[in-house]
Amino acid sequence: MTSSSSASFVPPGSVPSAQPASAILQFGTSRFLLAHADLFVSQALERGDAIGRITVVQTTDSAESALRVEALSLGQPYPVHIRGLVGERTVDDVVEGRAVLRAYSARRDWNAVRREAMTVEVIISNTGDRGFCLDPADTADSVADRSRPPRSFPAKIAALLLERFETVPQTSLSLFPCELVSGNGDKLRTLVRDLATAWNAPPAFFDFLSARCRFANSLVDRIVSEPLQPVGAVAEPYALWAIEAQEGLVLPCRHPAIVVTDDLARYEQLKLHILNLGHTVLADLWISGGRPARETVREAMADPSVRRTLETVWEREVVPVFAAQGLGLEAELYVEETRQRFLNPFLAHRLSDIAGNHAEKKVRRLQPIVERSLLLAEPIHQPILTSMTNRRS
Repeated sequence: MTSSSSASFVPPGSVPSAQPASAILQFGTSRFLLAHADLFVSQALERGDAIGRITVVQTTDSAESALRVEALSLGQPYPVHIRGLVGERTVDDVVEGRAVLRAYSARRDWNAVRREAMTVEVIISNTGDRGFCLDPADTADSVADRSRPPRSFPAKIAALLLERFETVPQTSLSLFPCELVSGNGDKLRTLVRDLATAWNAPPAFFDFLSARCRFANSLVDRIVSEPLQPVGAVAEPYALWAIEAQEGLVLPCRHPAIVVTDDLARYEQLKLHILNLGHTVLADLWISGGRPARETVREAMADPSVRRTLETVWEREVVPVFAAQGLGLEAELYVEETRQRFLNPFLAHRLSDIAGNHAEKKVRRLQPIVERSLLLAEPIHQPILTSMTNRRS
């Protein structure tokens, strides 16, 4: 982790003895978080480098999430199978995630979630592609009943922060939304402020948001290809959590995969418009070509026609745009690294999973690189990306 005066890690020894058993509240039960942030905290706990353990909150009515919550609520370790290549070396290890202390359902256990939210130091979230969507039912009247959870995730956070302001206004909180949205921390803060305004929150609450709540912009990166039942995951060795430096930010842990940076945009652009773009290009070819329902990324890469299309997109339609911004070498190296990750012989990363919310992903992952090309003095010819972005489905 790069050092920064703008972010800090508070070692366990310096935390007051009244610290609750869980120092971190997490919204989302995804296999990704289990093999990413949760595993980082678990590994850091073994070294005394984490602020504490995690309480997980289910935010959806998914049956699969409910099974994970049931398993996680026991507080037992879960397996993460790390499989892949690191250079010439094959990695095929099973590690245990031990950071999750308990798990709740927001719908069923909201009062318990409220209690936890009053004492934790960090909130982490990954609520999916639609996680930042608001619900018109979350009105001032509806949230006045504190015993009932708001419907949307941003409204849940806004309601909990309002209650925290009313009960423990002198305590600080760092929030790390891990949703794949550029400027995710800024966006969540704006949503919270807008909701609080609509709910006629007192002016002092907005001072509390500015003084006591740190919303971190961050980027997460790890291919987590499969869930293990009832809880666990299969993941690649590569992992990154890039966090934008910010004064007063408290990190959940110290870990080699966590980078605190003043240039988060560079990490975001490379991942979004090379790795994520690559996944969406493969998904688009899978959809439009009527390819096998259970086809994986690796299997698609073994098809000469599919592989040629993706390589052409990277080489002729993406890297030249980065090169025009002075990031050509970095883009080429990231393409090489991404190619190795896509060819990982151990991961069964199904294109059907990647293709979820495909139209929205094309808008986020493909369209910006086309728009950036059009702003260049000599726009890059991008026939494949242009065709894909023009297709609505």
